[in-house]
Amino acid sequence: MTAQLLDGKACSKEIEAELKALVPALGVEPSLALVLVGANPDSKTYVRLKKNACLRAGIVPQVKELPATIAFEELLALIHSLNADASVHGVLLQLPLPEHLHPHEEELLEAISPEKDVDGLHSRHFARLAELPKAEGEAAPRDLRLQPCTPAGCLELLKRNGIELAGKDVVVIGRGQLVGLPLSLMLLAANATVTTCHSQTKRLADKVRQAEVVFVGAGQPELVKGDWLAEGAVVVDVGINYVDDATAKKGYKILGDVDFAAASTRASAITPVPGGIGPMTIAMLLKNTVECAKYAAARQATES
Repeated sequence: MTAQLLDGKACSKEIEAELKALVPALGVEPSLALVLVGANPDSKTYVRLKKNACLRAGIVPQVKELPATIAFEELLALIHSLNADASVHGVLLQLPLPEHLHPHEEELLEAISPEKDVDGLHSRHFARLAELPKAEGEAAPRDLRLQPCTPAGCLELLKRNGIELAGKDVVVIGRGQLVGLPLSLMLLAANATVTTCHSQTKRLADKVRQAEVVFVGAGQPELVKGDWLAEGAVVVDVGINYVDDATAKKGYKILGDVDFAAASTRASAITPVPGGIGPMTIAMLLKNTVECAKYAAARQATES
């Protein structure tokens, strides 16, 4: 069996084009503030990718580059000022932060207005992930609800490739607050039967073999071996690991959390690394930004 490649890069381009077509009807020009603290090379790369994606989708990016030595109080004040700026519809604080700000990370993320939290990490949005879907005929919620970008990107990629989750036996490896935990909640809402595995899980390979769909976000290169998978399983690899490689031009290679070559011979569909979930995460960031702008425009129209 040769697995279908779940191409996140191609799918993200489709989403960018769809969003760009929506923007003129919003009545406002969507704007995203990208807050970068320090000069971490990876963070600078991610911010550049997000900025370029914004431009392609018709969103105005505002990059706020701050020194690594910035005080917590000063950074908090900037977040509050962005919350109050009506021309800014989304605020993203690029992680990781410099070490002296680590104790304040949660407070800084919570300081971002839920109505501008395009990462979907605010506790208000997180809590709503635990709500089950509305029954047929029941009124949909009218307030703004944003989902974390990486889990949302995983589900959107499967949806656009015609892969159903309802009724499926699903394994999620990882329980972190950025991916594993919210993803498990979102899968339950999609009517999947979910097993969440973590560092203390026993007989991990046996559990993976029972799954029809496997999501892996453990942060361990090639943790999941090909022979762990059931024949025909769908594999979504969220991991991105930089592994030293003297033969590579940059001195390292990028690996996912799944042994891609071996898994591709057993899976029916699989995401590549890179080019799978990474682009989808950015696409969901753009989608959330447009949703925030749409919500802000509707509120302004109601209040005027």
